[in-house]
Amino acid sequence: MLLTLSTTHSPATDLGYLLHKNPERPQSFELPFGLAHVFYPEASAGRTTAALLLEVDPVALVRGRPSSGGQGGTLDQYVNDRPYVASSFMSVALSRVFGTALSGRSKDRPELAAQPLPFSARLSVLPCRGGEAFLRRLFEPLGYTVTATRHALDETVPAWGDSRYFTVTLEGHVRLGDLLSHLYVLIPVLDDDKHYWVGDEEVEKLVRHGEGWLATHPEREQIARRYLRHRHSLAREALERLAGDEAPEPEERQEARNAEEAVLESRLSLNEQRLQTVMTVLQEHGAARVVDLGCGEGRLLKALLKDRRFTELVGMDVSHRTLEIAHDRLGIERMPDLQRQRVKLLHGSLLYRDQRLAGFDAATVIEVIEHLDMPRLAAFERVLFEYTRPGLILLTTPNAEYNVRFTSLPTGTFRHRDHRFEWTRAEFEAWAASMCERYGYTVSFRPVGENDAEVGAPTQMAVFTR
Repeated sequence: MLLTLSTTHSPATDLGYLLHKNPERPQSFELPFGLAHVFYPEASAGRTTAALLLEVDPVALVRGRPSSGGQGGTLDQYVNDRPYVASSFMSVALSRVFGTALSGRSKDRPELAAQPLPFSARLSVLPCRGGEAFLRRLFEPLGYTVTATRHALDETVPAWGDSRYFTVTLEGHVRLGDLLSHLYVLIPVLDDDKHYWVGDEEVEKLVRHGEGWLATHPEREQIARRYLRHRHSLAREALERLAGDEAPEPEERQEARNAEEAVLESRLSLNEQRLQTVMTVLQEHGAARVVDLGCGEGRLLKALLKDRRFTELVGMDVSHRTLEIAHDRLGIERMPDLQRQRVKLLHGSLLYRDQRLAGFDAATVIEVIEHLDMPRLAAFERVLFEYTRPGLILLTTPNAEYNVRFTSLPTGTFRHRDHRFEWTRAEFEAWAASMCERYGYTVSFRPVGENDAEVGAPTQMAVFTR
């Protein structure tokens, strides 16, 4: 059972840092079903390939089952395709051997883990119950170029025809964590089997590894059913959770958490400084039509409404309740007709393409991205830079280096319990540079708040222009 991962990113040997496996040293790992070996058939600056080879011991598996009484089993338990074809064994190996990379993290190259890179994944023997058409329906919507070579059932007996096994190569510009998540979920889906009991824990795994892509996949129902071994109640639960994955947290909890962050930053009047800085930059660039993504309670919209240079203002948020608060804060019902025509509130997701967001001069994203995990951030990047694609983007996020200046904040914790990350200035600049390279923008940076000589300003802002 063999999987190879290749990249031509320069230097390609950075793959070792992303996988947390040294190209110069083969490694072996004991798993419940056998051994996993990691080695590098090639490792150069131009191209590096990592191989994950599984040695499954079917005899040990059968003898270890309570039902066999330690005396072995029937012949079909020993003689089958399990040691040779990619299956749920491979998914388990991915999570055990490449767990850090699967989670989208890299200690030594965090900026690379967050960036899409050129990757090629090759599975030497992959069972495809549903054939090549189903294989393509699974991977092509995720942006991969799929090459599939079908194996004959027996090359010495052509009359027997083709088998259900393929050698499959996937090529794409993708984050390594996303690629591994896609493989983790879809390999057992194609095999339509699992070697272990499927229960509630598998629902959790599917929801976790399907974040950011499975909810919108055209084959999501088939994926859920097969991944959960056709246990319809579990598949229904998983699909319901995926459909509501972006649902806002309960109102009381959201308000409490927002209050915590507001108290932490209150002595700096940081929110007011953010809004004023954003408004100033919008004015400098002559933006008239502005969309505020993740508008919250409408504080920025209220400030912009006071300046008649802003002729159209739109706020979007995923929370109905938050939009109701924004509606009341703005006093839309009490506005004169001409004033009311300048502002609109939209309920919608920031993770999916929305035609209502197209055509604006500028988009503002104020303290939003740090609330998104890496798969969701990847989806939002495309929504913002590829589909919405305004001429100007103003995006703010906390500066993690400044946290040491908050004496009430315990070391190593985030400013808000709902933050999924907080970036240093270098990490933010690396991410912004990758957005520019992929989508044709240029970027400059502005501090928000007092600029500490040692740790920088409390908030960092990127100004993207197209």
